[in-house]
Amino acid sequence: MFAVVRTGGKQYRVAAGDKIAVEKLAGEAGDTITLGDVLLAGEGDNVADASKVTVSAEIIAQAKSEKVVVFKKRRRHNYRRKAGHRQQMTLLRITDVGEGKKAAAKKAPAKKAAPKAETEAKAAPKKEAAKKAPAKKAPAKKAAPKKEAAAKKPAAKKAPAKKAPAKKAAAKADKK
Repeated sequence: MFAVVRTGGKQYRVAAGDKIAVEKLAGEAGDTITLGDVLLAGEGDNVADASKVTVSAEIIAQAKSEKVVVFKKRRRHNYRRKAGHRQQMTLLRITDVGEGKKAAAKKAPAKKAAPKAETEAKAAPKKEAAKKAPAKKAPAKKAAPKKEAAAKKPAAKKAPAKKAPAKKAAAKADKK
């Protein structure tokens, strides 16, 4: 049986035993996850109801994809910028494509138990903090007084620019 699954903004056609590299998903190597967004499912030429199908996968590794080089250049302006990027990827092995009862049963109990313990642990410190007396506020600092002497002084006047002597008039006087 095959399924078309959407994850990380991309679509993948998968079957049991396939290995795929997808955008990074939470989890460590060896964890089992369920890919819930199934767009299409079927076997051969027959198409099955995608809402009843689940895809379970095992995380093989968390890795980085190949480097993408970003190079910017503006010719004749001595402008060159070089940068690189390596996208985080998760390598998955598809373990099961089919009716979702098995995969959903494994995943659901583990997630429900952990959040309750975390919320109880977070709630206890909040109650203790509420019993403490509120902290006193520090008095607000006043702004420094403005210097009024500098503001009262009028701005100094500039001397008028001197005009350059006329060259033609000086040349005529020298000839005579």
